[in-house]
Amino acid sequence: MKCHHCQSCENKVVESRDVADGDAIRRRRECLSCGYRFTTYERVERPSLVVVKRSGVRQLFSREKLLSGLQKACEKTPVTNMQLESFVGSIERELYGRGEPEVESVRIGELVMQGLPGLSEVAYVRFASVYRHFKDITGFEKELSKMRDARSSQVDPKSQSVKKQAKR
Repeated sequence: MKCHHCQSCENKVVESRDVADGDAIRRRRECLSCGYRFTTYERVERPSLVVVKRSGVRQLFSREKLLSGLQKACEKTPVTNMQLESFVGSIERELYGRGEPEVESVRIGELVMQGLPGLSEVAYVRFASVYRHFKDITGFEKELSKMRDARSSQVDPKSQSVKKQAKR
């Protein structure tokens, strides 16, 4: 690993730890020539996964592209990069776990749409507006309606009993 500062190949690992739910290793390194510290990430190289777009075009799956889209959706929300890394990691595990060399882009979008409300409802609506191609406010209203319905169907059973007792 070359130092970004002096280009020397002599460095030592100062600290290592698992990140992204064990899918990667973060290493803090120190250059033995100039003392500059830098971070590297190691990931297991997986077989190529081809994404089939709606238009029929095929391209290699890009973790970075997925992460970039989610970062845009999560701008100015309390979602951290570590949460996004973990979320993208779970989607990747799901895709590679299928054992198929190709996946439709629609499937990736649906996986994101299923998990994103748990991270941020604002990010979910932003992502949905691009993914579902909203043309007007009606699309937003329909998506918000789905979110409200899903939230109300996931009511805690304890709060239900409290509501029943309050009615008596």
